[in-house]
Amino acid sequence: MNKKQVQMLINEKEKRLLELVRSTGYGELKVVIQDALPIRVEELKKSIKL
Repeated sequence: MNKKQVQMLINEKEKRLLELVRSTGYGELKVVIQDALPIRVEELKKSIKL
């Protein structure tokens, strides 16, 4: 399979969202989008498997 590497410019809010997603590990995030940009995360839930 041939993978293409894509470079994109992202703004500060998109960068912060990616950092939050990567640091969450598992759980649920609700992201509010306005004008095609992430505005805020309203809920952050983590579930713990026993």
